[in-house]
Amino acid sequence: MALTRDIPFAQFDSSSVIARAATELSHLSSFQGPKPTGAVTPDSIFRGPWSGELTGPFLSQFLTLPVPYGMVTIDQKYTTAAPNIDFVTNYGEWLSLQRGVAPSGKLTSDSSARYIRAGRDLASYVHSDFSYQAVLNAALILLGFGAGVLNKQNPYTQYKTQASFVTFGAPNVLDMVARVSCAALKAAWNQKWLLHRRLRPEVYAGRVHNQITGAAQYPLHSDVLNSSAVQSVYSANGTYLLPMAYPEGSPTHPSYPAGHAVLVGAGITVLKALFDGNATIPKPMAAAQDGLSIAPYTDGSLTVAGELHKLASNIALGRDMAGVHYRSDGVGGMLLGEAVALGILQDLVGCYTEQFAGLTISRFDGTQVTLCNGCVV
Repeated sequence: MALTRDIPFAQFDSSSVIARAATELSHLSSFQGPKPTGAVTPDSIFRGPWSGELTGPFLSQFLTLPVPYGMVTIDQKYTTAAPNIDFVTNYGEWLSLQRGVAPSGKLTSDSSARYIRAGRDLASYVHSDFSYQAVLNAALILLGFGAGVLNKQNPYTQYKTQASFVTFGAPNVLDMVARVSCAALKAAWNQKWLLHRRLRPEVYAGRVHNQITGAAQYPLHSDVLNSSAVQSVYSANGTYLLPMAYPEGSPTHPSYPAGHAVLVGAGITVLKALFDGNATIPKPMAAAQDGLSIAPYTDGSLTVAGELHKLASNIALGRDMAGVHYRSDGVGGMLLGEAVALGILQDLVGCYTEQFAGLTISRFDGTQVTLCNGCVV
């Protein structure tokens, strides 16, 4: 991911670096966790494992479409980091950061605001976003689509003389995506500090560097030590350290699970409960290779559930692309966020006074759960 940060997603199918990465990832003996069925290809590389994620553009519609924000509409063009500038590639700099010294490098902004079109842009987004920004934007976009994308189990879709508002309406949606966020982070930090305390990739890469150079010995897997990516990093930088997208490197709390992943996993679980996952996205768009514009996507239809799954993985993998997380931090984090949200949703559904059969949600793994008054089916 570090070696491909500046390759536009739209060029993945023609990039020799991406092709080489896909070939190597397809043959890793140590790969664990869900992944797309079959060999990794340029079309599936760096995508998440959930249903709908291999359909359409790499980037979710919820990170591409304009966001209706009250009386204004916000285009999702962002000032991101300038390309081809990485950090923590020097051993002295790496060691200094491990000892708690403030970073010496500074980010350089790109000259133009752009739609997210490459890994560095996505890494920049998840560097500066607020906790549930991506999910809030997705909620506003979905609400802007109108009643046609509401969950068909919403009782107000059947009423002729009433409309949803405090329950099943926009205030309910916006409250829920915020409400699950703090609980999700509490769950994440409990896992980080009280259970796992996993080393960040930046630290692990220091082990790789010291092992290969003979400075130390660690029980590292041969797939890592013999990776062509590790050799390519050395050829570019003269060290085996992981090139980081941020001058400060990683956050100072443990790696597993990824906080961003837990947050987005919880948030999209709420959205899957309140909106129709099978509904199609009206007027989908895709970013140009330079990120300066978007144009209609015309190669097929995209579903709400698929694009929500893609949003979750985009956010989680964006932190991987920055170098601060492993893929499994994101996969495990999304599942933890889902569990947190399901618990809160069950409590809230039990407080509704409307008569309805419950809300059926398709989990990340494809199994279904129905939340209703006094039951979890």
